[in-house]
Amino acid sequence: MASKLKQVRTVETAKKPSLVEDAYRALKDAIRDNVFPPGYQGSEQEIALRLGMSRTPVHEAIIRLQEDGLVRVLSKRGVQVCPLSPEDIREIYDVVIAIEARAAELLAAMPLEARSQVAQELEEATARMEQALRRDDLHAWATADDQFHRLLVERCGNSRILRIAQTITDQAHRARMLTLRLRSKPTGSAAAHRAVAEAIRTGQVADAHHRARQHRIDARDELLPLIASVGIKHL
Repeated sequence: MASKLKQVRTVETAKKPSLVEDAYRALKDAIRDNVFPPGYQGSEQEIALRLGMSRTPVHEAIIRLQEDGLVRVLSKRGVQVCPLSPEDIREIYDVVIAIEARAAELLAAMPLEARSQVAQELEEATARMEQALRRDDLHAWATADDQFHRLLVERCGNSRILRIAQTITDQAHRARMLTLRLRSKPTGSAAAHRAVAEAIRTGQVADAHHRARQHRIDARDELLPLIASVGIKHL
């Protein structure tokens, strides 16, 4: 009997992290894609029901997401999705510009085989962006665009850059999703991405830094005036 109980506990212990991770990923994706929009407030039970999950792993996921700066737990009032002000977006882009430029630099300095592999992955994400644009599927375009920028930091070999980027890029993605239909069709992004990928492929360290940095500066300089022009106070 003791042996069976031990086996049950072992199985439960193995399952719990997986359930929490599933809840964390599901809720994080729902926030990133604005299923739970900025300022949304609800109870843990309501959120669990909407996600089709039990409350316990959702509770654990909410604690992690509060550490990520995506939600705020309100005493006796449930959970709120943290809104982002235009100044928050400006600060987010300041960080993104710096870390992605450095990540591109690190990638371009890698040995030929490693940087060629990363460049190929970046090209594939860019191709998915172009395919989505041809279908006028802006959601799929944004997903592929997000994959490109995640690849930069995930493959650069600096674990601290990756940890910083995970939260910051989630917040930048929210802004991207909320303003997709307000912006002009993003036809220039693919060319900018290919220039970054080519600089990495050919080992042009300074050029990779410059192109990655300029691409994000251009995105910021398009997004912030747009937010101001339509009077958006929070994202």
